[in-house]
Order: sequence, then C-alpha cells, then structure tokens
Amino acid sequence: MKLLILCAWLFLVPEIQSLEIIAGDFSDVSPVGTPGSDKIVDGPSVNINKYERRQKRSDDNSKEEDEDHIDEHITIHSYKVKSIITSRFAETVFSTKVVNKDSSPQNVVFTVEIPKGAYISNFTMTVNDITFVGSVHETSVARKLYAEALAQGKAAGILRTSAHEMESFKAEVNVPGGSKVSFELYCQELLQRRLGFYEQTIILRPGSLVKQLQVDVYIFEPQGISRIEAPNMFGTQFDGVIRITKGENKAHVSFKPNLDQQRKCPNCTDTAIDGRIIVRYDVKRELNGGNLQVSNGYFAHFFAPDNLPPLPKNIIFVIDVSGSMWGIKMKQTVEAMATILSDLRPEDQFTIIDFNHNIRFWNQHLVPATPNQIEDAKKYIEKIQPSGGTNINEAVLSAIYILTEANNLGLLDPRSVSFIIMVSDGDPTVGEIKLSNIQKNVRRKMQEDISLFCLGIGFDVDYDFLERIALENRGVARRIIANVNASSQLKDFYEEVATPLLRKIDIHYGDDVTDVTQSSFDKYFSGSEIIVAGKLAEKKPSPLQCLVTASSANNDLMFQVDSPTDELDKILAKQKYVLPEFAKQLWAYLTINQLLSERVLAQSALQKRNITSRILAIALVHQLITPVTAMMVENDETGQRLLADSPKSTRNGCCTGTPIIGKKTPAIPTWAKKSYSTPQPPQQLIRPEVDSKVGMNVPVTSVENDPHFIIHLPKSKQDICFNVNPQPGKILNLVSDPIRGIAINGKIIGGKQTKNGKLNTYFGTIGLHFTNLNLSFEINTEKIHLKDGQHKTLLWWSESSILTHAGVVVSVQRNNNVTITVGEDMVFLILLHRVWKNHPTNVDFLGFYAPPTNNFSTSVHGLIGQFIHEPEVNVYDIHQGSDPDKPQATMEVKGHRITVTRGLQKDYRMGTVNGTDVQCWFIHNSGKGFIDGHFKDYLVPHLYSFLNHP
Repeated sequence: MKLLILCAWLFLVPEIQSLEIIAGDFSDVSPVGTPGSDKIVDGPSVNINKYERRQKRSDDNSKEEDEDHIDEHITIHSYKVKSIITSRFAETVFSTKVVNKDSSPQNVVFTVEIPKGAYISNFTMTVNDITFVGSVHETSVARKLYAEALAQGKAAGILRTSAHEMESFKAEVNVPGGSKVSFELYCQELLQRRLGFYEQTIILRPGSLVKQLQVDVYIFEPQGISRIEAPNMFGTQFDGVIRITKGENKAHVSFKPNLDQQRKCPNCTDTAIDGRIIVRYDVKRELNGGNLQVSNGYFAHFFAPDNLPPLPKNIIFVIDVSGSMWGIKMKQTVEAMATILSDLRPEDQFTIIDFNHNIRFWNQHLVPATPNQIEDAKKYIEKIQPSGGTNINEAVLSAIYILTEANNLGLLDPRSVSFIIMVSDGDPTVGEIKLSNIQKNVRRKMQEDISLFCLGIGFDVDYDFLERIALENRGVARRIIANVNASSQLKDFYEEVATPLLRKIDIHYGDDVTDVTQSSFDKYFSGSEIIVAGKLAEKKPSPLQCLVTASSANNDLMFQVDSPTDELDKILAKQKYVLPEFAKQLWAYLTINQLLSERVLAQSALQKRNITSRILAIALVHQLITPVTAMMVENDETGQRLLADSPKSTRNGCCTGTPIIGKKTPAIPTWAKKSYSTPQPPQQLIRPEVDSKVGMNVPVTSVENDPHFIIHLPKSKQDICFNVNPQPGKILNLVSDPIRGIAINGKIIGGKQTKNGKLNTYFGTIGLHFTNLNLSFEINTEKIHLKDGQHKTLLWWSESSILTHAGVVVSVQRNNNVTITVGEDMVFLILLHRVWKNHPTNVDFLGFYAPPTNNFSTSVHGLIGQFIHEPEVNVYDIHQGSDPDKPQATMEVKGHRITVTRGLQKDYRMGTVNGTDVQCWFIHNSGKGFIDGHFKDYLVPHLYSFLNHP
C-alpha cells in the first residue's frame, strides 16, 4: 500500500531538493533507533510495514472491508489537501489520519513533496495521543537542541537532503497496535504568473482506495477573477468530479471522489487516481500601473500591464554542441529551435553561435528575422553533429561582443532589448574552465542593457554556476529535465521571454513605507507579473501612493497608483477562506528570496554574513524553514524531538533592474494644470516638470454638454456661444487642418430618455488624428486608445498616468481629464464627466478644451477650427431682452448681422461638477451666421476623417 501527497506549483523549472524526517517507535512513548530489520522504503509515498509477516487476504473478504481498508489492518481514515490562495499567496495544508487496527505495530511513512519555491511553515504529528508541534529556530540552535535530545535518548529523527527536483518531507513512525497517527504539514508560496496564468498543481497518487479523499482550493482575489480552469487529468470516469464554483472575486475548486468513483473497475480494490489536479486562473486587470493592495500594515503591488506593443529583440542563441549533447538532447534542442526561430518577429534581429571546444557562427552579425534568414538558420541547426569538449567562456564572450559591436555601430533600435540564451548540458572542459574566472570575464565584458539566460539540460551541468552568472547579468537560469520532453521545456521558456513589453521599470514609493522589496526591473515580459511589497510606516498614509515609470516600444510611460489603507482588511474580515496576513507573509517570502539571491552574489564573507543575519531574522519572525533555519518538532511532556532541517538552498532567481536616472518628463502647460495636469506623485517622489507660463485664468475654446460651444476670441476679448443638436451616432468635425495633418472629431451620444420633450446630446467619443506623426487617439468615457500604426496602447480613466511618444505627451488624471500635448505649440484637454449611474436621463460624457495659442495652419477649419484665425466681430445696440437678466444685442460677423443674447455658460476646468460661469454672447439657430454654413456641413463619416471644405 502506498499513499503519496504531492504539492507542486509549476514554475521556471524549479530547483528542488528533498527533506526527510525519520521518527522512531512511539509504542511506549520512548524513542528507538532504526526500526529493527525493517527496511525504510525511499520515495514519495506512505509505506506500512509489519514487524510480523502479513497473512494473505482471503478471497471471501467482504466488500465493506475493501471499502474501509487499504491493508488487512491499516486504514487510511482521511487524505485531505486544502489550499487557500489570497492575492496570489498560497498556504497549503496536507493532512492524513491513519489507524492501525492490528495488535502488532506498523511502520508508517508520511511523505509530502513540495517545490523548492515553497517554504514549510508548520508541521504537527500526533502518535498514540502524543502531539508533536513544530517551531522554527536558527539551524545551529535547532541542531544543538536535537543533539541534546539525542544524548538523552530522546531524539526521534533527522532531516536530510537527497533528490534533485523535489523537497520530500518524510516522517516515518512506528504505530502501536490499536492506535492511530495523524500528520499535518503547512507550506507557503507566492504563485508566479507565467504565460498569462497562475498555476497550482496538486499530484495525487494514493496507491489505494481512501475512505475520505478530498482536495479543496479556495481562491480570493480582490482584483476579481477573470478566468479559471481545472481540467480533468485522471480520465473520463472522473468527468464532473472536479467542480469549480466561481464568483466575482472568489472561486472554489473541489475534488471529492467516493470509493466507487476511485475504483479502477466496479469490483476492483485498486485506485484509479494517479495523476494531478491543475488549477489555472488569472485576475482582472484594468490599470496599467498595477494594483496596490494594503492589508494589516503591509502592502503588495502587482504590476502586469497589457495592451502594449512588443519591444524589438536582439537575441543570440548560444548552443552547446559538445559530445555529451549527442542523441536525444540534440534532437530535442533542434526541434525546439525550429519552433523558436519561427516565432521571431520581423522587427527582431538574431544570430546563432554553436560551441564545443571550438566556436562557430551561423552569422557573425545580427540579421533581421526575415523568412529566408529563419529558414537558413533552421537548416544550419539541423546539420549540427555534436562532438568534442565545452568552451562556455569563449562562447558567451563572443555573443557579448556581437551585441556590443552592433550597439556601438548604431545598428540596434534604442528601444530594443538584447539578450543571450545559452543552452548547455555540461561543465566547461576547454579554454577557461575555472567557474569563478568565467563569471568574472562575463561580468567585465557584459553591457548593462544585455541579459543572459542560462538553460541547463540535465543534472551534469553545474546549475549553481549557471544561476549565479545569470542572476549577475539580469537574467534567470532554468533547469531543463533531460529526456523528459526537453523540447517542450525549451519552447515554454522561450515563450516566456518572447514578448518583452517594457524596459527600465522603476517604481517609486514615498516616505510612508519602509523595507520595500526590489522596485527596479530591467524588463517586463507579456504574461508575467512584477510584484513589490513593503511595510507601512507607523503613520498610515491615506491613500498609499506610488509612481511607476517605464519605456515601451514607442512610448515613455508614467502611472500613478493609489489605494486606501483600511478597506481591504474590512473585506477580508468578511471572508471565510482567506489569509488575513497574506500581505505580511508575501512580503517575508519576497524579501527572503531576494536576499538569498543577493547572498549567492555576495563578494565577501562579511557581506554574506550580513545578508544571512537578515534572512534569519525574518525567517524566525515568520516561522519559515529556509537554508538558515530548521524546524524542531517536539513534545514538551515527553521531551522527544525531531529535527526538520532545510535543503542546501531554496532560493529563486530574481530579476534585477536599473533605475531610471535623470530622465525628464516633457512639460505640460499650466493652462490645464491645477486639477488636471501631470499625475501628482506622493511627497518626495520624482515629479514631472511643469511649464508655468500660462495659468488657469487663460480663456479657451471649449465644447461641453448638450453639446454647447464656447469660442474665445482673444483679439476682440469676446466669448461667443452656440449650440448644435445632431442625432446620436453622428460625428462632428471640430478641427480639420490638412497642412498640419490634424483632424479632431467628436461622436454624439444621447441621454437615456427625453427631458421636457427634448433628448439631450453629448460627446461620447473624441478622436484625434495626427497624420504626420502616424498617431491616432480614440478617447471615450472608459478608455484612452493610442494607435501607432499597427500597435495600440491603452490607458484607463481609472488611473493617473503619463505617456510620451514622438514628441507627444499624454497625461491622464484619474477620472478627471486627459491632456494631449504635441510638441511645444499645441495642446488639447478632454474632460470626463461622470454622472450617477442610476441617473434617469444623463449619461457619462466628454468635454473638449483648446487654447487659442495652438499653432494651426492657415487652412485649418471645423466647427471650432475656423475660429483659430479670429473673424472681426462687432457687437452693438445692447438692450434689454425678454429676460431681464439676459440682455440682447446685434452682432456683425462674416458679413452677417445677427441677434445675440448675453448669458452664462460653464467652464469645467476648475471642477467637473459645478464648473465656472463664463459670460458669453449666445448665437441662436445652431450658430447660424457665426459658423460657415450649417452645422450639418461638419458631419464626417469617421472619427479620423478630415473635413471636405473648399
């Protein structure tokens, strides 16, 4: 009989080692050594061995006994896994209860395999009503306590490392006759986003039927869950047994097969369960600046923008073709490279270096990823015949030289990213073979904008070396399991880095937080996620704010993110299956992992000791087994102790980044400054520069609700107003300047219903098209779309942000306005008007503002564009009208003599709710006589159309 519980999350092929506790005989509450002649069976299972030879089960045993027993006398009463995931942070509990119904003692081995990225946080074991509870200590202290117990004959076990891939937590106990034993193990881990999903895998191989078999995964994501899946991996007989319940923010995945469902066949006593439960999910994302969550005095910032054009890549594949790669390794590498090369984009540049004791080049220069070049590269790879030694040093230095030379010659797109992907299966045997010297050579030659990714095939390769050299050069290392679908593993890794979206990401937090984890990152890849965590200072900020800066393929971006500091705790308190201290444990997890990576790269013994001390302090507070801590599992009454030590290393690779220094944000004019300028970062954060030449008192031309127009005429110092009333769905041209290549149009929307017999109309979408810049903007009440040729970038009204591109600056103030500045002589402001969602008649709409200083050509026209070149206006014969508060007058303009009325209109720049009153002369009859022609002459077919005007 075997029972296995395996907890695993699929990551970048985790580096994992094993943990093992071997406990003695607890039949009389006193320890014994190795159990007699009984052999401990290694491996991920629960083994039950009798001291006496088992009798063969008779053929006439009842079905009821089959259901309750997995052995003659041993019953696994329950086999349960419960995982609670809150904001990507998972705590998984494995619990098993076993009953020995025989009078003879039985050996029971409890094994849980967890990935290297998970930290054990607690373990309890109850044997014959004696409970052993775990507590974490510094490793030397725990070993000393264990040694003391050993000297007194009360030490019952020790933990050791063995396997390459999994940490195997193993506890073996001798269960007295007629007694029971229960195990409970806790582990914690932060789920990483890969290829657009968070993924948790729980492998189930119970080996026999289990009376109570149950798996529950509870997920709570404050951002909302966008998608979740848990495919049946066990076979058709389990269709419908895995159940998913999903709400807006939470989900529950359950697997609870009964005994009949577990059987291989109707009368079988063997289990059909041998496989894994995989839960994949992703969260909703509407903010490019990420989601900032504050809980219990800690914060977690999740940054994963989408809808961005990919950065061009300069990539060199460095492939080991030494003799050890012969056979299946080379075959699978060639197969993977064929797919990888096909996935290169036309804007990418690449070449291939293959090496054994010699260095060979498919091409000594980077070449564009054209179909012909890709096909030629595939043929080159297919002809490789592995042989000879391994000259890693020369191969990597050659790749660095090619990229450096191309950069020096100006052959690389300044917004592109450069990286080297090296695939090797062995240690260096030719040339420089001292690993520390290779590391120094690469560090000395490597440029700061090049990343090195190292893929180690199999276990002959020195993976620790590959990890060190990758971490030191802004990359990561990955172990590729040889002969286990290595081709797929190589392709999966490339897919993770195939679409870089951002470079030079820098996240700034104010003085309201302390102990912030890594906040500068070299690159961000599509489908992944950047996570930053920290502590709140004693004084709670409200809201907590941060500023994110980054560069995309076409733009420089800046986002302001803020979050209240007390709302999330209230939400969590109402949930049953959540981790109330998720942010605290997430911070500890991230901090320890990053410190372990720093420890790997420590240049001196003193530096390493200081880092170790910091890891130890955090691990003790948060009770986590790490490379510098161990768990003492003991019973106070009996004095018996078990030692749960750690593997050699549980570190995860962590990306590095370079802060943006001395980078200036283009100026935003202050006529739109006060409540809607650049995002206002918290105190002490980097602030955008602001032009202070023009203030809020500058009159502007505007288009507002129903839609009314205010035309400011600076020469005559007059403001003229008029209304138009087109049908919903129509598009009006506001500005059309074919010489400057600028078209600005507005699409009309209607209210929800008529009011006083009239349907109010508004601008629901504003389109701006700049032909000479190949840029278009589509701004509606939900999003701001920037189109640059074939690429599109999305900004959201729900976050403050700045985007710069080709001399254009787009500044969004959250839920208020967007300012578009073109060069130094043109700027536009679009205001967002939000209304109560249940308002009986009104809808959200946009307002448009432009100063008279915008530098258009003499050919400019449109409903407001025609007044850029101010007409001569003469107002006279001012007299009282039918409304005593609204005097009338006669206006001469464009050869027309028209009657006008003095009244008030609203300028909403100082506040989108109440606005500021503006005195203006109102033109009746939809601006007749003031505008050229009829307002219907300004209807255009598309948002980016120019006006057909003679």
